[in-house]
Amino acid sequence: MDQKFKPIHVIGGGLAGCEAAWQIARAGVPVVLHEMRPVKMTEAHTGEGLAELVCSNSFRSDDWENNAVGLLHEEMRRCGSLIMRSGDIHKVPAGGALAVDRVAFSNEVQAAIEADPLITIAREEIAGLPPADWDNVVIATGPLTSLPLATAVQALTGEDSLAFFDAIAPIVHKESIDLSKAWFQSRYDKGDGADYINCPMDEQQYRAFIGALLTGDKTTFKDWEKDTPYFEACLPIEVMAERGAETLRFGPMKPVGLTNPHTGHRAYAVVQLRQDNALGTLYNMVGFQTKLKHGEQTRIFKTIPGLEDAQFARLGGLHRNTFINSPKLLDSELRLKAQPRLRFAGQMTGVEGYVESAAIGLLAGRLAAAERTGSAHPPPPRTTALGALLTHITGDADAKTFQPMNINYGLLPELPPPPGVKGKDRGRAKKQLMSRRALADLDAWLGRKEAAE
Repeated sequence: MDQKFKPIHVIGGGLAGCEAAWQIARAGVPVVLHEMRPVKMTEAHTGEGLAELVCSNSFRSDDWENNAVGLLHEEMRRCGSLIMRSGDIHKVPAGGALAVDRVAFSNEVQAAIEADPLITIAREEIAGLPPADWDNVVIATGPLTSLPLATAVQALTGEDSLAFFDAIAPIVHKESIDLSKAWFQSRYDKGDGADYINCPMDEQQYRAFIGALLTGDKTTFKDWEKDTPYFEACLPIEVMAERGAETLRFGPMKPVGLTNPHTGHRAYAVVQLRQDNALGTLYNMVGFQTKLKHGEQTRIFKTIPGLEDAQFARLGGLHRNTFINSPKLLDSELRLKAQPRLRFAGQMTGVEGYVESAAIGLLAGRLAAAERTGSAHPPPPRTTALGALLTHITGDADAKTFQPMNINYGLLPELPPPPGVKGKDRGRAKKQLMSRRALADLDAWLGRKEAAE
């Protein structure tokens, strides 16, 4: 290991921790990446691989001109992101989204980390605050931080950890899906036009399905968990059903943009499944996060046309996520105000989503490395997706009502639409202008001469 600089310690081998370690090493600084699995497992992980995706396999939209998460993808690529590079190598069909083979993706990230001479992997739990002689630490332990470390942070800050429940969607073996009833098609034929398997329901089937969701046996919470809120972008389907009989039909089960080739008509509701691995043997049920007990999932989901004989590679589940009150506790460079040697990254900071978590890991790594080397490296401009996300969690958000946030254009400073653009085209035009400005400003921040196209 290079002895020119004292190593930086990164705790957590998820997306944010791996990205932070990668960025630190790119700056020529040695790093020790601490991952507690398999010494100590979590409620949600199934293996010991770095950067394991425990929920969806989708990084969401890859359209940088018209979608904020797609913009974040492109910014991270320009920053040399390991997570984005690995995702691009192992992408699977998903329309306009970037979805990955989760096993191949994890293996790719781990291989890159293991091969880097500046990165040492330590398989151990950090049970409490890091040792005092670790003067530069990135804590990227994610939503399932071990209790001793979470308790130590809570004691240090004097703040109660905020928390929410996150639900996992089931995965189905493709060979068990009845394609005489289901069919391949993307909404509005986006992407390759046939990136999803669609299972149709008529009105009677849909009503019966909603009733089964409402009456099905569900996971019960402990007393101390009962007031924990869900994250709105990842609600269990039963919670959505409780909000109204039509909620799912206007959410993950919306039939618009699809035509059933078996009937020539649009179904009343549709269950979509998205490819989950490169071989195309596994498909996950899009938007079907659930807290139903496993037996109930099998019973109820097999009432879906095309899934009568479904074989599940993984059933859905529910786990408790924790995050800190970042606007109150962190400075503009993600350092804990109460102890600045500790820098936080990833989902624990109150960002939501794989890409957002990795993005904050990227920034934490760069900022930690700059601090170690004594080089000037201010945070990115808030006109970029990276800068907007960072600014939101470290100051713009209201600490009293702070909740997890995905990247969105509302976090970036607005621009007026081009003159003469009217109607629905105004919003799209504004987004494109904001995206182009973001990439130009990011290139300037990175010291690159080329402008965003």
